[in-house]
Amino acid sequence: MNKLPEQNDDLTAPDFPVAVSVTPSKWRMQLVWLVPLVAVLLAGWLAAQSVLQRGPTITISFATGEGIEAGKTKIKFKNVDIGVIRSLTLSDDHKTVLATAEMSRSASRMLVDNTRFWVVRPRITGGTVSGISTLISGAHIGMDIGTSHTARRDFAGLESPPVLASGAPGREFVLKSDTIGSLDIGSPVFFRRLQVGQIVSYALDADGTGMTLHVFINAPYDKYVTNDTRFWHASGVDVTLDTTGVKINTESLVSILVGGLAFENPPDTTDKNEADAQHRYALFLDRADAMKRHDAIVDKYVLTFNESVRGLTVGAPIDFRGIVIGEVSAIRSQFDPVRKEFSIPVEVSIFPERLISRDDWHGNVEGTQSERKTFADYLVAKGLRAQLRTASILTGQLYIAFDFFPAAPKATMNWRKKTPQLPTVPGNLQGLQDSITSLVARLNSIPFEGISTDLRKTLNDADTLLNKLNTDIAPEAKATLSAAREALTSANRTLQSDSPLQQNAAETMQELSRAAVSIHSLAEYLDRHPEALLRGKVEDKP
Repeated sequence: MNKLPEQNDDLTAPDFPVAVSVTPSKWRMQLVWLVPLVAVLLAGWLAAQSVLQRGPTITISFATGEGIEAGKTKIKFKNVDIGVIRSLTLSDDHKTVLATAEMSRSASRMLVDNTRFWVVRPRITGGTVSGISTLISGAHIGMDIGTSHTARRDFAGLESPPVLASGAPGREFVLKSDTIGSLDIGSPVFFRRLQVGQIVSYALDADGTGMTLHVFINAPYDKYVTNDTRFWHASGVDVTLDTTGVKINTESLVSILVGGLAFENPPDTTDKNEADAQHRYALFLDRADAMKRHDAIVDKYVLTFNESVRGLTVGAPIDFRGIVIGEVSAIRSQFDPVRKEFSIPVEVSIFPERLISRDDWHGNVEGTQSERKTFADYLVAKGLRAQLRTASILTGQLYIAFDFFPAAPKATMNWRKKTPQLPTVPGNLQGLQDSITSLVARLNSIPFEGISTDLRKTLNDADTLLNKLNTDIAPEAKATLSAAREALTSANRTLQSDSPLQQNAAETMQELSRAAVSIHSLAEYLDRHPEALLRGKVEDKP
């Protein structure tokens, strides 16, 4: 330590401190550099946090970039932002738009193989309206998490939003139909007029013969779908006219506008087990067709008609005394080269269980079939025949009726043929036409020309007779009528009440009356005194 110089004893001298020189350290940091150092450290920490918090980058391909803006369009899941579109480019083949998006770190586990993306914009599909809020906020990318465990970073965007979110409770079923009708994705599915599901997809079959539809039934209503459930088109309005009046049936106003499906279990179903997912069903045209009884035993026969079958269609009923026992399955034409004639073979499906219950057949399947053949032989021998009849005079529709015709020609069944043939008789209309033809033939055989000549001759003779009556007989008849009139006038005068004849007649009647009284008194006296006829009347004694 340096020693300070001695102080001057002169009180007038100024008191100044003495400067002491210090040698600075070589490694000493100046405080001014602390501020930029802290800033650099803070920036590094923020950069590290940004890198650590940054999620994966994904690519989504869309058919068009409509409504998507780089740096603005958000990716949302359940209306929460989880990413943003950073850039838009065209694919190498210029067919799609590639959108590059930065996702948040929390969305990493959501990016799996079957995750779906779509552009949310205003839409009206399947009777529902969605995306209305985007009219104000603008379009955004919607996201639905997949169920796969395989990670993925490139996706193909959907052209329309999925009908169902992944993991929705319920089951999906498959429907087969000849046509899709007015159905679309999102069209409702009804159960007892309650909407319980929707159509999620449809596609044309590979062979082009029909359509395959996938429907999703929400829980808990999916438990009502059994192995025997019937699905049918519920689109539009079903109008029925019968003896009770006009009936109009529809599922809802939505089904009228956008179409829909309905399902129900037949009332007599015995299979009430819940159907497995992806179970296949036939889609019927209407409820009546869907609820038809599905018989386990079906026998095929051929009916040959020699008359017109106009008005008979495939599916027309086979009736036995008011009970439908089958339906027409095919109608063809056939030419017989031997007889040089055309005939119309009609193939029909007969359900024998509707005539006799299955419990009435005994034995195994072969034995049951043998019993049915024996029963058919018995019915044909008794006169069972098929006949075309008119179902509606207005529409001209025909149906086939089975009934007994004892006077029909005898017939037997030929079971050696692949499809046995049942005998037929002409229909009522054909019989009427035959009767009219016979009547016309008889009318044509009548000699109308000869009858006309004779009738003309008779009319001439009648005219001559009338002229003769007018010239010869009429004057004499006039004189006779005048004489008769005079006689009637004279008789009328004679029969007047004041005529002499009437007065004389009255007096005569009075005399006759008095005589009758006297005779009556005499008869009474003789009855009391028969001896008076011999002795005479005895005078009464006084």
